[in-house]
Amino acid sequence: MPATVHLLKLSVGTESVEDLAAWQTAQAPRWPEGMPRHVTRMWPRREAEVLNGGSIFWVIKGLIQARQRIARLDRVTGQDGIERCAIVLEPGLIRVQTTPKRPFQGWRYLAPGDAPADLPASRAAEDPLPPELAGALAEIGVI
Repeated sequence: MPATVHLLKLSVGTESVEDLAAWQTAQAPRWPEGMPRHVTRMWPRREAEVLNGGSIFWVIKGLIQARQRIARLDRVTGQDGIERCAIVLEPGLIRVQTTPKRPFQGWRYLAPGDAPADLPASRAAEDPLPPELAGALAEIGVI
């Protein structure tokens, strides 16, 4: 059985986890089955590992802040006739320990050992810290 690998992706234009959740909710009627998806030009070469329990970790304002489990990968054809990969996600964002991440393009693989841990259920409902403060605290290892 293949190992598990996650994907790391910038959520461009998103201000907060709540912002990403609201955008996904608003877009749900457009998606088959109402399941969120992210469409990308590249197909993951490590498809079997991604589909073996992988998640997409969202970088918001320079910080890894949430993740979503990857349900499947669908082939979709754009209006330009080019085939792309739709990363189909399970609904609902899972907050993770805030971790700084420098900007990058596209998506990256993330080994399970390098992935931030999920926040305990007791902390998931807390008001989030401002991104600048959360980033500074994460950099010095406080959170």
